[in-house]
Amino acid sequence: MNFRSVFFATVFILMSGCAAYELQPLSLDHPANPSAPPAPRPPLSRTLAYSRVDIPGPLAAAEPQGSHRSQHSTESSGAQKTAVGEGKVIATVPNANQLVVEHGEIKDFMEPMTMGYRVEPASLLEGLKPGDQVRFTIDVTKKTIVRIEKLK
Repeated sequence: MNFRSVFFATVFILMSGCAAYELQPLSLDHPANPSAPPAPRPPLSRTLAYSRVDIPGPLAAAEPQGSHRSQHSTESSGAQKTAVGEGKVIATVPNANQLVVEHGEIKDFMEPMTMGYRVEPASLLEGLKPGDQVRFTIDVTKKTIVRIEKLK
C-alpha cells in the first residue's frame, strides 16, 4: 500500500465516522436551550455593602417590615446624625473603600451583624487588619463610617 491510498482510506474513515454522529436535542432545562427558563438570581451578599449600581433591576420596591434597609429609612428622618459601634474587623476592601466588620448592636441604628460599610476617607483603612477590635462612627444619613479607632 502506498501513502496515497492510506491517506485517502484514513480520510474516508474519519469523514464517515463524523457523518454518523448526531447531536442529541437539548433538554428544556439546559442553559443553551433558547426555551429554557432563566437561571435564578443569586442572593445578594449579607456581608458586603452594595451601591445602587451593583444591584440589578429596580431596588427592592417592597422591603419587608423590620428589614435592614427599612430600618435605615426610618432612621434618616430622626435628629441623630451619627451612631457609634464597636466590633471586630473581618476584612478591609481598599479598592472599594469598604470595611467588613462584625459588630454588636448599634443603639437606635442596627442590630448585631457582620456587614460591609463604605469608609470615607479611605485613609481610615490604613493599618487595619482582620481581628482588630475597633470603635467606629457612622454618618447615619450617608451610612458611611467616618471615624475608626483601634481598641486595645
